[in-house]
Amino acid sequence: MSIGIAFKGPEGIVLAADSRVTLNAQGQNPQGQVFVLPATFDNATKLLRIKSENKKYKYVGAITYGAGSIGTVQAARTAHSFLPEFEATLPDERPTVEDFAAQLSAFFMAWWADAGMPNPAPPGADMVFLVGGYDSDDAAYGRVFELFIPSRPVPHETLPGNQFGATWGGQGQIASRLVMGYDPAASAVARDFLHSPVQVAVGQPDPLDEELKAKLGARIPWQFLPLQDCVDLSIFLVRATITMQKWIVDVRGVGGAVDVASITRTDGFKYIQQKEIVGEVTR
Repeated sequence: MSIGIAFKGPEGIVLAADSRVTLNAQGQNPQGQVFVLPATFDNATKLLRIKSENKKYKYVGAITYGAGSIGTVQAARTAHSFLPEFEATLPDERPTVEDFAAQLSAFFMAWWADAGMPNPAPPGADMVFLVGGYDSDDAAYGRVFELFIPSRPVPHETLPGNQFGATWGGQGQIASRLVMGYDPAASAVARDFLHSPVQVAVGQPDPLDEELKAKLGARIPWQFLPLQDCVDLSIFLVRATITMQKWIVDVRGVGGAVDVASITRTDGFKYIQQKEIVGEVTR
């Protein structure tokens, strides 16, 4: 499940993700009843950096959430494990953020098909990427794109132009309650209770969602936040989700270390905090 956050601020892009992967295995008791056994692993890498020798790709990065791997259980591979093959396909010239997102999408769509993964995927079973970065050295602001493998492979810009804020996905209910002031499911629950079905065109926002966001959302001046505040808020939302899940009866799909990086037009991709592989610690 996981949670991933891409923050577009006036001074740069912040990418943040947890490190938990959840695998569900089916079992059967002596009475023949099938049950699911969830297992979690807390050292996955979901923050993706391109290690290009010519430094053309230092101004882009990505995070992933949703489906944790591609392939069968016996030959499953995480998105991070594909990076060497992906890097080998990249052209030498510096890409725009949208071009890079399209390259990432085409690469993983091909692997998804080759592995015989379901298409269309069941609801919530997409491998999702949030891609952020800068188009050029003189670009005033960064850009963030979202893409879903295999359901919506065409990159969609989440905050175009001079819009700023955070985009998140995965188990984002707690983050939504903190920032937007309501759970994403609240509108549907209210409409069911009031027997008032939504009457808007496909692809258009529910006016009830817009009203809740306007009246209940946290009053954060996104356009004024320095890069440090963008980092702090991103970590807070991931950490709050991890902490809250300790006490709730639900899928505890967010956990482990919080990996964070910033991307600016001057310094490019820079790790803010990153888990390390360590040996046994003795005291």
